[in-house]
Amino acid sequence: MGLGRAIDDDPLSRLLAPPPNETPEERELRVMLEAEARARSERIDDQIRAEKAALKKNKLVKVLLLGQSESGKSTTLKNFQLAYCQDQWEVERASWRTVIQLNLVRGINTILDLLAKELAGAPDHAVGDDSDVSDMEGPPSPLSRSGKPRAPKELHFSARHRLLKLRLAPLRTVQRDLEMRIGIHAGADVHDVISSEPSSPVLGSNGRKQQEFFVRSATSWKQLHSRMPSDGGNTKIQDAQIRETADIIAGCAEDMKAIWNDPVVREMLVRKGVRMEATPGFFLNDIDRIAVRDYRPTDSDVVRARLRTLGVQEHRIKFNKGPAAGSEWCIYDVGGSRTQRYAWYPYFDDCDAIIFLAPINCFDERLAEDRRVNRLEDSYVLWKAVATSKLLAKTSIILFLNKSDLLKEKLESGVLLRDHVQSYGDRPNDAESAIKYFQNHFRDILRKNSPEPRPFRAHITSVVDTKATAVTLSAVWDKIFAKNLKDADLA
Repeated sequence: MGLGRAIDDDPLSRLLAPPPNETPEERELRVMLEAEARARSERIDDQIRAEKAALKKNKLVKVLLLGQSESGKSTTLKNFQLAYCQDQWEVERASWRTVIQLNLVRGINTILDLLAKELAGAPDHAVGDDSDVSDMEGPPSPLSRSGKPRAPKELHFSARHRLLKLRLAPLRTVQRDLEMRIGIHAGADVHDVISSEPSSPVLGSNGRKQQEFFVRSATSWKQLHSRMPSDGGNTKIQDAQIRETADIIAGCAEDMKAIWNDPVVREMLVRKGVRMEATPGFFLNDIDRIAVRDYRPTDSDVVRARLRTLGVQEHRIKFNKGPAAGSEWCIYDVGGSRTQRYAWYPYFDDCDAIIFLAPINCFDERLAEDRRVNRLEDSYVLWKAVATSKLLAKTSIILFLNKSDLLKEKLESGVLLRDHVQSYGDRPNDAESAIKYFQNHFRDILRKNSPEPRPFRAHITSVVDTKATAVTLSAVWDKIFAKNLKDADLA
C-alpha cells in the first residue's frame, strides 16, 4: 500500500484536505485563513510558555540573614528596605525617632552609671567582663623602670562632675518613658514595663549587667506614629508626651556634650575598657543634631539605630522595575543569640540564599551569653555548621565580613591581632592584612566542609555605611537573581 493511499484512507486527512474543485480565489482565501490560524496557535503557545516562565521567575525568593547577635543582620535588613522599599521606609521614619532618642539617652545614662560608682568611691573593676558595651580588656598599665606595672594616676573628679550628674538625672526618667512608650506599642504588659528599671548596658543597681531593653519581632512597635482619625484623644496625649520628651532632651543638650567631652570622663572609660563608639546605637557624637525639638532622623540615623528584637523578623520586597520586575523576596532576620539559634533550622527548608554576617572587629571580645567563648571563634563555628549542612548544599551562601571600619579603628589604636589570634603570627597588624587572613580562613572552612563544591562569595562591609552597602546589596541581588533564573531554566 502506498503512502498516498494511506492518507486517502485517513478520515481526518480527508476532512481537512482542500476540495478537489477549489478555485484559485478559494485557495488563496484558505491559505490566508490557515496562516492566521497557525499564527494564533503560535501566540497561544508563546503565552503559555511565558506564563510558565513567569511562574518560575516570580517564585518567592527566600533569603536568610544569619550570624551571631550584634553581627549586623538587622542593619542589613534596613539597608535592603532603604534600597528597595522607599515608600515604607518613609512611613516608618518617624517611629525610629523615638528609638534614636532612646539610644542617645541610654548612652549618657551608661556614663552616669559609671561616674556614680567612681564618685561613690566604689572599688574599680573591669566593667568589660559583664558589659554589652565593651567586651575588651582595659589597656595595659604603663611599666616602671623596673619593668613592673605602674599604678595609673588617680582620676580627679570635681564638683562640676557632681553637678553634671545631678543636672542630667532627668534623663533616667526619659529613658524609662521612651522604653515604656515603645514597649506598650509593641504589646508589652504595662505592669512589666513599669516595674522594670531602665536598662543600662553596663551596670544595674547591684553592679551587674542588666538585660537590654527589647521588643518581640511579631509586635507592631513601628505603628508608634500611625494613628486612626478616631484616636483624637490618644493622639493629643501622645503628641504632648513626644513634645515633653524632646523638650527635656533639648534642655540637657549642653550638659550631655559636656560630660561626653570631659577629659576625665573619657579617661575613666578608657581605663574600664569601655568604647562607646563601638556600641550599636552610638549617637553621642551627634548630640547637637539629635537633641533638638524638631529632630528628624536621616537615613543613616535609622540604619545605625539599635533596638534589640527577639524572634524572627520577616520583610517582603516586591520588585516593580528592571529585570526582576514582578519578583518578590522574603528576607528573614533570625535571632543570633545562642538561645534563639534553635529557630534557624525550619527556615533552611526551600531557602534560596543565605547572607552570613561575621563581625571581624570582635576578635578580642567574648559572647554575652557565654564569657568563655570568643566571638570570632563563634562565627567560625556557625559558618562551619552552615557550610556542612546537607539541607543547604544547593543554597547560595554569601559572606559579609562586617564591621571592617571598626576593625581598622581597633588595630590603629594599638590592639595587636596576634595577641588574640595565635595563628595570625607575624603578619602586619593592619586592616588589609587582617581582612585577607579572615577571608582565607572562612574560604578554607567552606571548601573543607561543603557537601558539594560551590563558589566562595565574600564582601568586605560596614553595613552602617549606607552608600557602600547599597553597592554591595546590588551585587548580591544580581547573584541571587541570576541563580534563581538558572534554577528555573530561564538563564
